Amino acid sequence: MDNNNNNAKRQMFQEAIINEKDFLKKVIEDFCQNLLEEEMEAHIGAKKYERTGDRQGRRNGYKPRMLKTRVGTLNLLIPQDREGNFSTKLFDRYQRSEKALVLALMEMYIKGISTQKVKDITEELCSTSFSSSTVSNLSSKLDSQIKAWKARPLKEEYPILIVDTTYIKARIENSILSQGVALVAGINAKGSREILAVEVINSETFEGYDRIFKDLKARGLKGVVLITSDADKGLTGAVEKNFTGSLWQRCVYHFKKNVLDLVPRKKRAELAADLKSIFSASSKKEAIRIAKMLSEKYAKNYPKVEEMLTVDILDSLTYMDFPEGLRRRIRTTNLIERLNSEIKRRTKVVRIFPNPESADRLISAICMEKNEEWITGNKYLNMEPLKDFKLPKDKRLDKNKDTLVSIK
Repeated sequence: MDNNNNNAKRQMFQEAIINEKDFLKKVIEDFCQNLLEEEMEAHIGAKKYERTGDRQGRRNGYKPRMLKTRVGTLNLLIPQDREGNFSTKLFDRYQRSEKALVLALMEMYIKGISTQKVKDITEELCSTSFSSSTVSNLSSKLDSQIKAWKARPLKEEYPILIVDTTYIKARIENSILSQGVALVAGINAKGSREILAVEVINSETFEGYDRIFKDLKARGLKGVVLITSDADKGLTGAVEKNFTGSLWQRCVYHFKKNVLDLVPRKKRAELAADLKSIFSASSKKEAIRIAKMLSEKYAKNYPKVEEMLTVDILDSLTYMDFPEGLRRRIRTTNLIERLNSEIKRRTKVVRIFPNPESADRLISAICMEKNEEWITGNKYLNMEPLKDFKLPKDKRLDKNKDTLVSIK
């Protein structure tokens, strides 16, 4: 019975990996080529052009070969030796594996913190055990590509920023801790979306987001008109400090959730319908009128709901200051929520990362490929109406006040 359960679990993990179709072709291609070189070095006992008495053979050029994968056909060069004894195990070992994901699984195994099923999966997928030096070499190659992508200059203007955080678990020293993954997406003046920042942070602290925003501006971020996020104090404090003169939109989805959490479960359907009427209003003036009416309805039994519908609601209606064609997609963090779902789906195979660096590697690789899909895909927003948009002076973020200013 236990064997059946183990086999079923193993199959579940394998299918999660095999069915994943969206990884970066170039990253995989570079990775496979580097692995071929390492295999040849191990086979002949010497690196390329190295002179040594321990050499077991000599190189004899390359033979082209194609490897069909989920991202398309990889064009590889197979090293040859003069004796004709070299045979690569690459095609059996990695044809169905995503580089960053396999690295994360291998690290779990090598660091001695994995379960038996992770050991079984890595050995079955890769047909061998892996040394720490091999993982280190492969990781450094991927890390250099990720580092370059994360530090790339931002040459365009990004009028809209969407900011959100998801969470993963990672081992830190002798503890398993929850770690935040901060994500910043931008919509440029042409209406295309792009992932601008990815960083694993301890939690949603002011210091963490302040560092991220400072780095974005150092890379050239400019032209920000609106930032949409939830109302976490650390995040909003960093937004206020770094984007004075811009507008802030409190995510409507998070606002609704925060309000619904203030009432008993049996009351939530009624309150949800009332909140919907606010955000379905044809104008901000009408939305504020409905919110005031509803605040009076809930004032007696739910004073915190009244407060949110009279004060906090205002920051959730900032999007109504913008042209109508932009409103639906700038009023929530749904753009990143969908990315978060993709990250969760693809990191659930690992479950607990051996360290934050391993998490950053895999999640950044996912974001790199998603970013490529975004910038080569269709426009996310028609930004034409924004060209004539005048930013209201009395609704900008004010660094001299304790709170964000959005509606007077």
